[in-house]
Amino acid sequence: MFWWRNEVQPGVSVAFTDTGAGNLALHVGDDPGEVRQRRARLEEAAGLGARRFQYMDQVHGNAVALIESMSSTAAPTADAMVSTTQPLAVMVADCVPVVLVGDAASGRSPVTAVVHAGRPGVASRVVPAAVVEMRRAGAEEIRAWIGPSICGSCYEVTEFLREEVAAVEPSTWATTSWDTPALDLPAGVSAQLRSEGVRIEYSGGCTLENGKLFSYRRNKETGRFAGLVWTHE
Repeated sequence: MFWWRNEVQPGVSVAFTDTGAGNLALHVGDDPGEVRQRRARLEEAAGLGARRFQYMDQVHGNAVALIESMSSTAAPTADAMVSTTQPLAVMVADCVPVVLVGDAASGRSPVTAVVHAGRPGVASRVVPAAVVEMRRAGAEEIRAWIGPSICGSCYEVTEFLREEVAAVEPSTWATTSWDTPALDLPAGVSAQLRSEGVRIEYSGGCTLENGKLFSYRRNKETGRFAGLVWTHE
């Protein structure tokens, strides 16, 4: 069910799912009841008890939602969420899922965040925006886990798009393994995190190259896997 999972500090876990957990998205044509059952099984495997993961309505922007309690209505329209209380989830199938954990002052809960960083998100700097909101919420030392995503050797784009994104984040400039224009979004995310003083603890492999992970470039009729962060009760 989990591609990668670790208790990254006492009382806080980070994980990324794989195809073994199934499609976790409600927007890709899958049966909603089955998706909710998969989400429930994931929450049970994470030991959440009565709690649930908060998901987002991801729109390839740079809005950051502060989550104080579990939404009883629709998921927030955002591409990043920050919380000191709620288990958080970000869904992807080639975009970069980023999970962040920030230590807070003594006696305060850790500040956690998840970010959906696709091409528009990297260009609009959604990752630095999430870091700013974490610090506003009290985060001090922040660490990052970059989940699996399409790599720079596989993510072919037009020359125009390569130039457009690289003008904002030069480290994204790349060439595919077949010598055409490409973008290296994980490199862009890494550069943005380092510029914010965030330590990177983990960086996953390429979704297109790994059949155990969903990839939109491999198959447009695909599901979504998740990056997760939660505190233990």
